[in-house]
Amino acid sequence: MRIVVLTGAGISAESGLTTFRDSGGLWEGHDPMQVATPEAYADDPGLVQHFYDARRAALSQVEPNAAHHALVRLEDALGDDLLVVTQNVDDLHERAGSRRVHHIHGRLRSAWCTRCDERHDWQGPLADGPACPSCGASGLRPDIVWFGEIPYGMDLVEQALDACDLFVSIGTSGVVYPAAAFVHWARGATLELNLEPSAGATDFAESRRGPATHLVPAWVEELLA
Repeated sequence: MRIVVLTGAGISAESGLTTFRDSGGLWEGHDPMQVATPEAYADDPGLVQHFYDARRAALSQVEPNAAHHALVRLEDALGDDLLVVTQNVDDLHERAGSRRVHHIHGRLRSAWCTRCDERHDWQGPLADGPACPSCGASGLRPDIVWFGEIPYGMDLVEQALDACDLFVSIGTSGVVYPAAAFVHWARGATLELNLEPSAGATDFAESRRGPATHLVPAWVEELLA
């Protein structure tokens, strides 16, 4: 069975990371337009860099949860027939042990040099303008897909969805495109696992409600039984 799993902020929230937007529409106290657009970076690079530096540092304070670990068990059973596509920029899937993870919105622990176009694994701050390991220039920015930019590797995602037997969405709001459209691109059966109904919940053949740390392990055990 070929399965594509989409994960969103809900799966990381149970590890202690805040979700993309709170009930007031703010992202960790900021208007997303102030910290998540190319224009915001051009207007105030210091603010944007400090914002992502803080988020990158916060990753060391959290650990993968039962939902992340359940997806590793599924990958151990399915191998290359499982692809995890994530909207999350954290590294909790990888730290749990997942190998086939595709970050469509980039990664916090990666820096992109706007001068030479190289990307580098990155753990520390960027606000102090460190030199690019490749070209030496001070042009590193967070390797994050901001509003107005194109998500990474959409050809790969489309091909996987077209070939899958099952598409499962976990912990997503269903309002951010193109991920919100994946349910329509999937050839196979569809399942939503979410704390609350997403904006596209009625588009799924089946929906289950509850915390990801409960739903995902139970679904994996059911699938592997």
